[in-house]
Amino acid sequence: MSKRRIRGWRRSETAAALAFTAPSLIGFAMFYLAPFAMGVYTSFTDRTQGGRFVGLQTYRELLASSSFRKAASNTLLFTGIGVPLVLLLSLALALALNRRLPLRAFLRSAYVLPLVVPVASVVAVWQIVFDWNGTMNLLLHRWGLTRVDWLQSEWAMGIVAAIYGWKNIGYDMILFLAGLQSIPQSYYETAKIEGAGRLRQFWHITWVYLTPTTFFVLLISTINSFKVFRETYLLAGDYPYDRIYLMQHLMNNLFFSLQIEKLTAAATLMVGCIVLLVLALQTIERRYRESME
Repeated sequence: MSKRRIRGWRRSETAAALAFTAPSLIGFAMFYLAPFAMGVYTSFTDRTQGGRFVGLQTYRELLASSSFRKAASNTLLFTGIGVPLVLLLSLALALALNRRLPLRAFLRSAYVLPLVVPVASVVAVWQIVFDWNGTMNLLLHRWGLTRVDWLQSEWAMGIVAAIYGWKNIGYDMILFLAGLQSIPQSYYETAKIEGAGRLRQFWHITWVYLTPTTFFVLLISTINSFKVFRETYLLAGDYPYDRIYLMQHLMNNLFFSLQIEKLTAAATLMVGCIVLLVLALQTIERRYRESME
């Protein structure tokens, strides 16, 4: 087969691929990439229409704002709490449901159900539990204890993290289950013959082959942690307790006050932070995979 013919086939395959992906690429460019580029440009001006270029002035004002620092620190704290919690719990559930257990199929479906439940319904249930007159305070009152304003106390961050975990554990568990079921059973049988215990099997077989899945779940969970605004907004409103005032609250309030320049600057910084986290995770995963090889 001549090289010219091979090149011709490659060109035809490339052209076909571009033809099939062109609608998606055009839509992405029109509705996502172009508006984001316009927003980045707006963040360097003093107003949205006919604005004057002011450089990094808006960013300096935003970074000096106590509201921005509070929202950024709370968002990073929430990511640092919620993501490891979801990662560990979903991995533990996947390991448990990968065994032969009674009602295993039902349990797998039950953990996935939160993905299809509307956010408003989820928040309504949690409000019933943690409202001032809710279930938890009713139990505390019956036990002779003082009621707690859960959403206006340090418990608020834990409640939001619990909602985030309840909503996302099922999806991450499915990903871990897929990774576990792709590991050949012959590896475990060989390890048993050689006298390896469960802990050594997990560390030297399961964990090694779950590494790509783990990094992917970590990446998805990190991105989803930045999207928890809907639950927090419906749960506590525009200006919640300080501990759960997140970046999305800040941007939402900037939008309603028509501070579009600061809004676009905050969005640009948030996207930049997410991109850096993604690149860091990809770099760590690649180096870890190379070291294992």
